[in-house]
Amino acid sequence: MPVLSRFYGIIIRMYFLQKEHNPPHIHAIYHEDMAAIDIITGEVLEGYLPAKALAMVREWISLHRDTLEEVWKTQDFKSIPPLE
Repeated sequence: MPVLSRFYGIIIRMYFLQKEHNPPHIHAIYHEDMAAIDIITGEVLEGYLPAKALAMVREWISLHRDTLEEVWKTQDFKSIPPLE
């Protein structure tokens, strides 16, 4: 699973497998916690992240939503700048 970005101990990944399904989402890993997060709504689809980590991931998604949607549609991996 390619890593799209890393920031503040959070790793952002997206699966590129035929079995992946909508809605478009990323996987955020923070220490032992992992959540699948919808890139359109920011809703946690599965898993758990602590509130502060989730807020940072949602902020990062909002900054890069267009790029994330493009990567999801094309499955053309791109490194995306971290949250600063």
